[in-house]
Amino acid sequence: MKVVLFGATGMVGEGVLIECLEDPAVESVLVIGRKSCGRTHAKMREVLRADFFDWSDAGELFRGPDACFFCLGVSAADMSSDEYYRMTHDLTLAAARALHAKSPDLVFCYVSGENTDSTEQKGMMWARVKGKTENELLALFAKAYMFRPGYIHPMKGVRSPRRLYRVFHAVAVPLWPLLRRVMGAHSTTTESMGLAMLHVVRSGYGSRHLENPDINRLGRGA
Repeated sequence: MKVVLFGATGMVGEGVLIECLEDPAVESVLVIGRKSCGRTHAKMREVLRADFFDWSDAGELFRGPDACFFCLGVSAADMSSDEYYRMTHDLTLAAARALHAKSPDLVFCYVSGENTDSTEQKGMMWARVKGKTENELLALFAKAYMFRPGYIHPMKGVRSPRRLYRVFHAVAVPLWPLLRRVMGAHSTTTESMGLAMLHVVRSGYGSRHLENPDINRLGRGA
């Protein structure tokens, strides 16, 4: 299995990268980012770029992968609706269209969020933007899966790049067994995210939208 991974410097992307590198069925991982993820591995190649909106210079970079795990994301906090739309919808679709042009049959896994609005009409601004992004990805790729996690707990030494999250996780890690029971169907882990993505590439899934229970079920099954 050949994988393209976006967002490896983020908490989710780092967790997914770990699962890819540990899986013997994954032959290679092409990591795309603005800055280095800080890891080296025999089956990993890293490509750094400044422009994520124009892929006209990508050449054959995207030809041949079996899957794309798109873990890039920004917070809507302190961001205008226009800028959030650009950084969430436009950036994602620019990369997705470039991938589709070279590898239309790949499996595209997109990290969205719990309570994303598929109607594009309800809920908060971010939920509508995520919903539109999901819908266009589903229309573009025959094999696309939208991952909608709620709270994501870091595993295997994964750390969030955001200081506030790191402070919270320092408290949450020893309390995770309790938090997992309290949060129930609204939580998952970085490990389960990675394992679930690898599962849908291998075997597909009955729904193209994966909520926390779906992610956890596939993570445990792996």
